[in-house]
Amino acid sequence: MSVLSRKTKSPEGTKELGRDLSQQLKPGSVVALSGSLGSGKTVLVQGICSGLGVEKAVTSPTFVIINEYPGRLNESSVWVYHFDLYRLEDVEEFINLGYEEYFYGKGITLIEWAEKVREFLPKSRFEINLKIISENEREIIVGEF
Repeated sequence: MSVLSRKTKSPEGTKELGRDLSQQLKPGSVVALSGSLGSGKTVLVQGICSGLGVEKAVTSPTFVIINEYPGRLNESSVWVYHFDLYRLEDVEEFINLGYEEYFYGKGITLIEWAEKVREFLPKSRFEINLKIISENEREIIVGEF
């Protein structure tokens, strides 16, 4: 396991870190994001998606649980699956989504509020924890398992 810790001083800095992190991903990558409400999870996802060539506006799929975006990785097409589990009622709802097809397919899966389904996450994944330091400053800890 490798760990990276970085502080960002603005939402744009968080997006930039996301763009940088996108270069570490490959088809089948799962990125589990956790942190309190307002810590910047969606902003980081926007940066990752930007780095993956997603042209569509990336918003939190709070009411539908998952958004799918076409992107590019190393000159190849790749699907980006963005889960937001904030409003997840219970794990049955998650299981019924058919999460295995997303996790073990050829797309890249980004999961906000991943701690709600930790027992279902693949052993090989990126774990990102975002902490609020001040209004604009965040500490972002990235682990690769």
